[in-house]
Amino acid sequence: MLEDGRVFRGRSYGAVGTTLGEAVFATGMTGYQETLTDPSYDRQIVVQTAPHIGNTGVNSEDPESRRIWVAGYVVRDPARRPSNWRSEGSLDDELARQGVVGIQGVDTRAITRHLREHRTMRAGIFSGEAAQRTDKELLDEVLASAPMEGARLAEEVSVDETYTVEPADHGWEGEPRFTIAAVDLGIKSMTPHRFAERGVRVHVLPASSSLEDVKAVQPDGFFMSNGPGDPATADGQVALLRSVLDEKIPYFGICFGNQILGRALGFGTYKLRYGHRGINQPVMDRRTGKVEITSQNHGFAVDAPLDGPTPAPEERYGRVEVSHVSLNDQVVEGLACLDIPAFSVQYHPEAAAGPHDAAYLFDRFIDLMEDQRRLESQPGLEATQSEEAK
Repeated sequence: MLEDGRVFRGRSYGAVGTTLGEAVFATGMTGYQETLTDPSYDRQIVVQTAPHIGNTGVNSEDPESRRIWVAGYVVRDPARRPSNWRSEGSLDDELARQGVVGIQGVDTRAITRHLREHRTMRAGIFSGEAAQRTDKELLDEVLASAPMEGARLAEEVSVDETYTVEPADHGWEGEPRFTIAAVDLGIKSMTPHRFAERGVRVHVLPASSSLEDVKAVQPDGFFMSNGPGDPATADGQVALLRSVLDEKIPYFGICFGNQILGRALGFGTYKLRYGHRGINQPVMDRRTGKVEITSQNHGFAVDAPLDGPTPAPEERYGRVEVSHVSLNDQVVEGLACLDIPAFSVQYHPEAAAGPHDAAYLFDRFIDLMEDQRRLESQPGLEATQSEEAK
């Protein structure tokens, strides 16, 4: 049941009962287990555009977090039985075990077209006794649910205590090259993995962390992850990032972390009509002219000018430019600060599942930390470089 009254009838899939959330569609043709366990999908009902789901089952290696986060799951043709050497169980059994209400046998292409034409909207899946009520009763329940605008969700999905990911546990030999503080706003497990395999020790901090918490781990760099909810509600994280930027600690943000950088610089954010969710989104790196095929999952974007470098509305941060842009709709996909050590992207360079075109961004952040370390070791160098930039 969509909030505009459109109804799709099918059969129960996963748990039986009622679930409410924002209906969105994801276009990935693989990686459904990673999609389900991505915390950025908290309170969202995911419609899979790929018609055949569940054929490889589920396993204990591919989840991107500690549980399934989607509020509900909509598929057309689920596999009758999994068939893969890595499979440890069926997807429908796992959905039922974790209490995720789903629906199968519906026309997911029609749902996707409807959402594209009319926008993402609140929805509900009702099965069992709940489905016996009238359409009017079900619609009233959907309309009474909370919208995504104004939703503050990062604290819901974040860790409660700091933990550390060591490079030695991911194939790195020798001492760590750098240490970073990473604020978990809904972080995917592959992100600290990508850092660690490059020799970076990662301290993952809760979403409510302070500057004192960040400085306590003596970081060479600061990172903010992807996550769910409306970036307009992330005042605490914006204030934290501003304090970090004022300390000249190098910064890298992904997805929600990109929107927070945008807000910290003084730009606004807005809700997209139906968002970007999939593993085949084309993005241009405007600095190199190269096109990357990227993994994305976002319903909000930064409102920043595309026409070259511009002074940040928060003037103390100097100039900023849109470094990456979506080739589908010209949405801002990355920001680069020109006078402070900070940059971010709206998509997922860790890409689990998805293409690895953007993996170089982890190396770019390492280069940024190396540059900052060199500046700190040579006090006169920063002034010289500043004059050369002018």
